[in-house]
Amino acid sequence: MLPGSLGHWWRNKFSMRWQQTCLLACWLSLCAADSLFTCPSSCQCNSGSLEVDCSGLGLSSIPSDIPTNTRIFLFLNNKLSTLPGPVFSNLSALQRLDLSNNFLDQLPQNIFSDLGNLTELQLRNNSIRTLDKDLLQHMALLRQLDLSINGLAQIPSGIFDDLPALRLLSLRSNRLHSLDRVTFEPLVSLQQLQVGDNPWECDCNLREFKHWMEWFSYRGGKIDQLACTLPKELKGKDMRMVPMEMFNYCSQLEDENGSVVLDNSGPPCTKGSPTPSKSKSGPEPEVEPSVGCPQKQKYRPVSVRRAIGTVIIAGVVCGIVCIMMVVAAAYGCIYASLMAKYHRELKKRQPLMGDTEGEHEEQKQISSVA
Repeated sequence: MLPGSLGHWWRNKFSMRWQQTCLLACWLSLCAADSLFTCPSSCQCNSGSLEVDCSGLGLSSIPSDIPTNTRIFLFLNNKLSTLPGPVFSNLSALQRLDLSNNFLDQLPQNIFSDLGNLTELQLRNNSIRTLDKDLLQHMALLRQLDLSINGLAQIPSGIFDDLPALRLLSLRSNRLHSLDRVTFEPLVSLQQLQVGDNPWECDCNLREFKHWMEWFSYRGGKIDQLACTLPKELKGKDMRMVPMEMFNYCSQLEDENGSVVLDNSGPPCTKGSPTPSKSKSGPEPEVEPSVGCPQKQKYRPVSVRRAIGTVIIAGVVCGIVCIMMVVAAAYGCIYASLMAKYHRELKKRQPLMGDTEGEHEEQKQISSVA
């Protein structure tokens, strides 16, 4: 066999072996992928989208054999009431988590700390009453968060500080009566906020959030109706439509409560600071007024109801004055008409009186001639 033919034969044989090796490696990788994505019992899985669906099975706990490369995990309409701390520790690839329509009443502080790739979190229709301020840490990619239909009475300040990518936030149908503006300012990417069906108290505690809502709407954000429950004068009205003049009393309230913050690290505030004396028998030390003690403010009405009552009383007084002016004007008109009629009748009688006097003069002249 010639050397050239021998080299060609070896090249063909090597290429055939290489193709066989590649095919074997691909087959083994597919088998390994199938073995890694093993679906939990009674759940439905999709190996293409790496989705695990355990919804509507009446489960009270999350299966422990969820594949580690799962991207979508659905656990709706079950009987889940508690979440153990490490239940999601091996699911770092998870992108969507739906735990809606369960019986969760409390969420551990670090329950979502390992879900750094999560973009959607659904906790709708549970019994969650409180949230820890560190609950949503390390979730910088989260875009949608649904906390509607729960029992939340307040949102802790700082809970949204690590969510720069959040676009949709739902807080509908809870027990919220006020919100803090500082809590929502870190949500720079927020596009839609749902806060309806809550017992909002439209008082001074909601004034700053009203400013934030106006700014949020100005930059193109969408927010549903925030209907007031209290006070009664504003019941049913949208907070955004309430004029800011209704909150002018808030500054007076802040003055009465002591808006000047003093340094609490020093000694307590006293009315005076005595000067130490050298001897006990000496005169009593003079008391100088303390600079740090604010004087007590005089009482000022700060109630919206009282302000509205003042307006009503002023309106009644003005109405009475107007009625008196109308009566006086009517009396003047009647008096003027009567006087005019009297003068007309008087003018009619004057010629008659003049004729009788003329006749008397003529008779006098005739008698004098005779």
